Amino acid sequence: MARLWLTGYRAWEVNAYGDQDPKITVIKYTLKNALRPLIEDGLEWVITGGELGVEQWGAAAALELKAAYPQLQVAMMLPFGDFGHQWNEANQTKLQTLAAQVDFSQATSSGPYESPAQLSGYTRFMAQHTDGALMLYDLDFEGKPKFAYQAALAEQARREYPLTLITMPDLEESARDYAENQANEHFQSD
Repeated sequence: MARLWLTGYRAWEVNAYGDQDPKITVIKYTLKNALRPLIEDGLEWVITGGELGVEQWGAAAALELKAAYPQLQVAMMLPFGDFGHQWNEANQTKLQTLAAQVDFSQATSSGPYESPAQLSGYTRFMAQHTDGALMLYDLDFEGKPKFAYQAALAEQARREYPLTLITMPDLEESARDYAENQANEHFQSD
């Protein structure tokens, strides 16, 4: 797999607010652990969107992995030209900063938001221009990622398209693993 679509819940869907929220640390830890074996198997591009939540955290996690995997490229695709313009200034700045750090950033529709058709076109674009998907999405906790999940399933009906879901139980297990690793590091440093 050369190109991976990374997406998932918005920040508010997982009640994660502020850069210091421990949930974000666990989510980024989980995403890095999911990405590492894919990179080692030849993943070239992590392609995500700019939504506040898993997409931005995933882009940040992938950028952090570039230190160990300099061949990895990170792209941020946006659904329309003025994406995020209605956000507060701090969130707009986060989006702009992240877009400047990734290797490629572009909107799938250059104009401003006009209709929901742009969003469904964006979702189809992401599925059709990637080789598989990694989603923080749990079928028991529907939310915005439902549309990406449906697009990935539709893509699976057309061709081989691996889809990996990170579920809430996966996050709980990852949080325990992260805490154990932190405790071990603290113990070893004493």
